[in-house]
This record gives sequence, C-alpha cells and structure tokens, in this order.
Amino acid sequence: MAASNTASPASGSASKDRSMFWCHVGAVLTMVAWGISFVSSKVLLDNGLNAVEIYVYRFGLAYLLLLCMCHKKLMSNNWRDEMLFLVCGLCGGSIYFIAENIALKYTLVSNVSLITTTSPLLTTLLLGALYKSERPSAGVLGGSLVAFLGVGCVIFNSSFVIKMNPFGDLLALGAAFTFAIYSVVLRRLNAFYSATFITRKTFFYGVITALPFLPMDPEHASLDVLLRPAVWGNIVFLSAFASVFAFMIWSIAIKKMGTVKASNYLYFQPVVTLVASALILSEKVTIVGYTGCALILIGVWLSDWLGRKSAMKATA
Repeated sequence: MAASNTASPASGSASKDRSMFWCHVGAVLTMVAWGISFVSSKVLLDNGLNAVEIYVYRFGLAYLLLLCMCHKKLMSNNWRDEMLFLVCGLCGGSIYFIAENIALKYTLVSNVSLITTTSPLLTTLLLGALYKSERPSAGVLGGSLVAFLGVGCVIFNSSFVIKMNPFGDLLALGAAFTFAIYSVVLRRLNAFYSATFITRKTFFYGVITALPFLPMDPEHASLDVLLRPAVWGNIVFLSAFASVFAFMIWSIAIKKMGTVKASNYLYFQPVVTLVASALILSEKVTIVGYTGCALILIGVWLSDWLGRKSAMKATA
C-alpha cells in the first residue's frame, strides 16, 4: 500500500502550535528590545545628541541594513499601497518618536510613558470601529484595563506625583494614537508583502519625513561624540536589534496573532524598561513596581483567555 502524502490533522495542529509558540517568543523579544531602547536613548541624550538626531541615525542605519537584505523590489505593487507605506513611516516612525521625545520636554516622563501605553487600547477600539468582526469582547477590554492599571503602577514605581501639562500630554496622546494607526495599516499590508519589505519601506519614509525636523535644533553632536563607544554602541543596538529585528518580528506577530492580541504585548514594555533601568541606571524598584508587573501579566493573560473563550462561544 502506498504511503499517504496527506499530513494528519494532529501533525498540522502541532505545527501550528509550534509556529504560534515562536511567534509569542518573538513578541516578547520585541518588547525586550523596545523596553531597553528607552534606556539606550537616554544614554545618547546624556551624551549630547538631540531627539531628531537619534531617530535619523537609528533608522537611517537600520534602513541601510535592510536594503542589503531586501533590495530586489524597491516599489510596492501600486501607488495606493505606496501611500499606506508613507502612513506607516509617519505613524510608526517619525511622528510617533519625535512627538514622544518632544513631549518629554513639556511634561513628566511618567506622564508620557503612561499616556503612550494607551496604544493597545486605542488599537483595539480603532479596529472595532473600522471592522465589525474585530469588535472586542468585554473580557478582552477588561483584561486590557487590568494590564493598563499595572502599567500605571510600573510607571509610578518611585512616585505618585502627576503633573498635568496640556501640550506635552496631548503630544504623548497623539503619539499613542499614531502607533495605533500604524498597527491597523500594518494589518492590511501584511496580506500582500513580506515583513522585511514592510519594515524597509516604513524606515525609508520614516527617515525621509524626519529630515525636515533636523534644522529646527541648531545644536548637533560633533563627530567626536559619535565616535564614543557608548554612543556608536547604543546607535548600533537601536538600529540592528530595536529597529530591524524588532519591527520585522512585530510585523510577523501582527500577521500571525492578530492586531489586538499582538498589541497587548506592548503592556510589557514598561516592565522591561523598569528592570533595565534598575540594572543599568541603578534606579530603585519598589513594591508598587512589582505589583504593576504582576497586574500586567494577569491582565494580558485574562485578555487572551477571555478573548478565546468568547470566540469559542461565538462559533459554537
């Protein structure tokens, strides 16, 4: 009897489970990269680089690295998609990072961190408004709110002082909303392009749209500053790991897990920043910070579990 070439349902299910496992691992590593990037950027700021310089150096080098990996196809399939890549470059790149860094000049770091972490909630609500099939269940929203409460505890780890500054806080909220738009647009592009191509195009338009901001700050770092090991080392880390690797993995995570589930991983970013700050910058971690970490873990688990339970009921 000839052997069957058809894979059994069990083997297909196991292969899918393995794929999803590595997708979750990749999402965690992305949060590690993005969480540490705050500390890395702070080192560059302390060495005299301004916010726009850091962005241009980081993503300019990242674009060149990706161009070496993906250079056969330069343009997208049509001009409509090209405009969507421009939106990705603006919302996931220049506007997001520059607005976030400028906000730090006008309001507290804790305010900026807390407000920008509303991005997963904004993404969930935006998808629900645009797509009927993506409307979140009460369980998903509840888990997200628990995780968001945990984020607040992590951010206010050493202080509960909240100082409102309308301009800075609105900039931070704008940054969070632009990243939500980026995640939604990414969902559409993932159906037609590879993660490498999407990431390269995003970085290209991000750098191009950031260049006009450079002349606004008259002070720029000299070549001597750029040759410092602490400076070029952090630029390489931000370019290779926190940009090329992290954005490619994030694109795959959005495609495989779905925008809402993947976005919930963003709640882990402040936890990584908290740990990295304690290890690298010797910042103190209090019981409030540990409580926040626990709430984030519980909230993300609740959101995932209740979301799957709701989906099973809908298909039953």
